Amino acid sequence: MSAGAQLSVTDQRRMTRHPVDHPVIAEHFGKGDVRLHIANISANGFMVDNGDGIGRGERVIVRLPVIGRIEAYCIWVRDNRAGFQFERIIRVDDFLAMIDTLQPNPRLRKLR
Repeated sequence: MSAGAQLSVTDQRRMTRHPVDHPVIAEHFGKGDVRLHIANISANGFMVDNGDGIGRGERVIVRLPVIGRIEAYCIWVRDNRAGFQFERIIRVDDFLAMIDTLQPNPRLRKLR
């Protein structure tokens, strides 16, 4: 018997995460609009720190600066945190422009 999560998608959580403080109103496929707070983000997904009531496998659509609307799937939940994986990978130039918008303080940005 194997240990760990049996994800149907490739685990892409090795990307650099950038700390952000970004509230969004997500369109949840079942609960309607829900307020989420994105605490960190990468080119493959994001983590929210107020994911109470979100379950693994649930889908949301969020609107991000530069990127626009993008769908994401919840791949893990722990306490009030939840991790989401984007349905597609964001292009590097678009991602960097988004980070510049979300995290205007250059000292808080990860080295590129």
